[in-house]
Amino acid sequence: MTIYIDIIFLENLIMNSIILYATSIILKTKVKTIRVILSSSIGAIYSIILYTTEITIFASIISKIILSIVMIYVAFDPQNVKKMCKQTLIFYLTSFVFGGVALYLIYFLKPQDILIKNGMFAGQYALKAIMLGAIVAFIIIKISIKIIKTKINPKDMYCKIKIKLNGKQIETKAMIDTGNLVKEPITNTPVIIVESSLLNEILPKEILDNLENILCGNLANIPEKIQLNFISKLRCIPYSSLGKQNGMLVGIKADEIQIENEDEQKKTNNVIIGIYDKSLTKSGEYRALVGMELV
Repeated sequence: MTIYIDIIFLENLIMNSIILYATSIILKTKVKTIRVILSSSIGAIYSIILYTTEITIFASIISKIILSIVMIYVAFDPQNVKKMCKQTLIFYLTSFVFGGVALYLIYFLKPQDILIKNGMFAGQYALKAIMLGAIVAFIIIKISIKIIKTKINPKDMYCKIKIKLNGKQIETKAMIDTGNLVKEPITNTPVIIVESSLLNEILPKEILDNLENILCGNLANIPEKIQLNFISKLRCIPYSSLGKQNGMLVGIKADEIQIENEDEQKKTNNVIIGIYDKSLTKSGEYRALVGMELV
């Protein structure tokens, strides 16, 4: 079998890029394309070294671990060691699943047309197997993670959130609610449910006292100045809950939400605050509900 270096490089570049992008999707982390390409190129060059050299140190576990850390650092630029370890772990999980599915497809098709050296694949249809394997593996990973997230431990059911709106900020304890699937229907923006009494510091009293009127389109009790500042941010959010199948909430687009969970911080401006005019719990242990998607 004749092996071409440029083909080896291209196949590994594509495979590494797919794995890195899949890792970013699972972690819900944005990555820059140029960083992904650079990281994938490092992995592809390493693959060429494995094909063209007999030096055993390059094929050692330590070398591969170092390579993974370098690729993660280049692609994701983690801010701390804990985040890098988490990203590396998901990267390995994704790689193992991708590799397992691709290996099965290769042996299911024509294993005699594939060359394996130092754990690397090359052959007539290796890239096809990798692409198909990537699709199947990604589906498997997404389903598995969704199942795992539904088994969340009680001690991990709470987080701290900071809500910023019009230059003001409030902070509260929130429960991570696996059943909170509420989204704004037009833009599909996730919604955090917050008690209205908590929002007194960042929202005018005229809005909080007229939630029912706002839902009915009646803004007569809201001064024109307040309407000009807030009307463009207001939304009507349909929801379903136990005992109320067709409920409606007034929502308002937040300037920024910061979620602190397990010593990690996540900021986003793509969140709507659903204003709930009752208490979420009698004990007052938490005053907001956050969906798993945001955590």
